[in-house]
Amino acid sequence: MNLPIEAYLVVSTLLFFIGVFGFIARKNLIGILMSVELILNAVNINFVVFNRFLYPNELEGMIYSLFVIVVAAAESAVAIAIIINVYRKLKNISVESIESLRN
Repeated sequence: MNLPIEAYLVVSTLLFFIGVFGFIARKNLIGILMSVELILNAVNINFVVFNRFLYPNELEGMIYSLFVIVVAAAESAVAIAIIINVYRKLKNISVESIESLRN
């Protein structure tokens, strides 16, 4: 069963805007990190869908998606390390507590 490209793009758009909303609305650093991951997954869906429908015999979209997954994994590891250090220092991981580190 082949779904039209619009169905995949609707799912990708929903994921993207849920991620943007979560990034703006969340006060927790872990929630913000999860929202960024949702945005990156929406981009991956777009890469794969456009590759499948425009160039079905080639793998450029899949390779770009793999590259985005690798970058997202590295970004998550660095972000979690920073969050752990902030928690050790402040015993809190809310965004407002990060502002106290400037002083």
